[in-house]
Amino acid sequence: MNKFLRAANFFEVLENWGEVILRDNHRHIFQCLLQKSPWDWPGRSITIFAMAFRYGWIAFVAALAFIPQSGIADDATHPTGSGADGWNQVPAILKRIVPPTFPDRDFSISDFGAIEGGETNCSRAFQSAIAACAESGGGRVMVPAGKFLSGPIHLRSNVELHLSQGAEIIFSDRFEDYLPPVFVRVGGIELYNYSPLIYARDCTNISVSGPGKLNGNAKAWWEWRRKEGAHFFEMAARGVPVEQRVFGTPEAAIRPSFLSFVSCTNILLEDFTIGSGPNWTIHPIYCLNTTIRRVNVDTDGPNNDGIDPDSCRDMLIEDCTFSTGDDCVVLKSGYNEDGWRVNRPTENVIMRRCFSKRGHGGLVVGSEMSGDVRNVFMSDCEFDGTDRAIRIKSRRGRGGVVENLWARNLKVKDMQREVVILNMDYSSDQKKAANEKPPVFRNMTISDVTGDGAPMAMLISGLSDSPVENIRFENMTIQSTRGVVIKDATGIVFDGVQITPEKGPVFTLTNAADVVIRGAKAPKETDVFLSVAGKTSERIRIEASDLSGAKQPFVAAPEVKENAVSVK
Repeated sequence: MNKFLRAANFFEVLENWGEVILRDNHRHIFQCLLQKSPWDWPGRSITIFAMAFRYGWIAFVAALAFIPQSGIADDATHPTGSGADGWNQVPAILKRIVPPTFPDRDFSISDFGAIEGGETNCSRAFQSAIAACAESGGGRVMVPAGKFLSGPIHLRSNVELHLSQGAEIIFSDRFEDYLPPVFVRVGGIELYNYSPLIYARDCTNISVSGPGKLNGNAKAWWEWRRKEGAHFFEMAARGVPVEQRVFGTPEAAIRPSFLSFVSCTNILLEDFTIGSGPNWTIHPIYCLNTTIRRVNVDTDGPNNDGIDPDSCRDMLIEDCTFSTGDDCVVLKSGYNEDGWRVNRPTENVIMRRCFSKRGHGGLVVGSEMSGDVRNVFMSDCEFDGTDRAIRIKSRRGRGGVVENLWARNLKVKDMQREVVILNMDYSSDQKKAANEKPPVFRNMTISDVTGDGAPMAMLISGLSDSPVENIRFENMTIQSTRGVVIKDATGIVFDGVQITPEKGPVFTLTNAADVVIRGAKAPKETDVFLSVAGKTSERIRIEASDLSGAKQPFVAAPEVKENAVSVK
């Protein structure tokens, strides 16, 4: 970082001398360097060379001296590139994600006094078995077939909680059973609250496994949804110390997550069914090296997301199924000021071979993403009746960067809303923003998607001072009611994308620049293929496309610049 600061200081001195005026893209380059953010080396290098001719070779040499040889920030967790290039990062990430193993020792909860039937609280038996397992050096805590009632279960290092075939843990609906409060993150805010139903903190090598079921039994908690307040968000915005953000009362009405591990390393979750939790379902926070596979999330309560990685690194989610009351897999990294304070991204997440039914989104980012989300890979997934396949959501005041997302080989059917949505105007968060800091969405490639049935194919909605940038769509075929709608975006490429809407233009652009539509075909009897509006819309190109099916290739509103659209 010191070398980046030296570079910035050097140019600040030159500015003061009046010898160099760095503006626009030139200043953006050094902002990228300071933030250690990836950027398009070929494109930016052109600007670097332009600096040499315009401002002198001193500026050129100084710039090159502070740029890593690879052309990106010197951090292996920041892959760059578009299309297939990004996927080259996956093998290295997978190599780091190694599931934990456990000693061949079993500790049955029945041997510690657990009584089957689902009416006797077995919390003490669970905790005694876990303690014995951990103190012996680790192993498996076995839950045999049958129903077992329990309060919160706190895991320890080197312990695997194994649910046998036919086993079901039913969690108590007595709020007081989940006291004393423990350290958690709720809605992107650090605080102390009721314990999650399954919890661990600062543990290494932990697992929940087996074909059994986890039943949150959380209807009593769901009533709190109507009276949850914004008090803890306000405390975080004011900078109240975390140690003073202590809740865990019916009056505060903050619902806990179902399964939450905090600051844990080497995690394995596999084979079980989980549902009916108080709030988010599987919620790893600040975790490293996590494998989640063959897990069935079947839940319908309020805010019952499926899996919420929260400022986590190196995670594999594979062969899972989702039917949820909210988003299916949703990546988080903190809320506004508290997210900036913690400053920990979610990064290096791989989601593959998953199937989603009911849910607000299949793969989702946000809206709590103030600590950044990057290096996300989704492949070979199916969505049937889900609201959206890909959903990235945020709003002004959130800040943060979402970048480096690749998705490919997706099948979608009967979407309830958009197939893909990138939205910086997320209206579900009604809390007043404490600042005007905009989020950033950039560097994403979505390819090889087939979709049959959706109210809208795609929606991209940026902000005037933070347009969505550098997004590629490749080899897609979607039948929908409406086509593609884009507002406040730049550097958007559609290559081999076939959209067949029932009504309206295929593409509707407002304040969009540097847009390329290549290899498309206008559906028969299309009135307008492309509609353009907005004063900042420019450099829009339609290339190698068959527009014979459209009555009008494009229409432009009066405020659009002359020659903003070209057809080649």
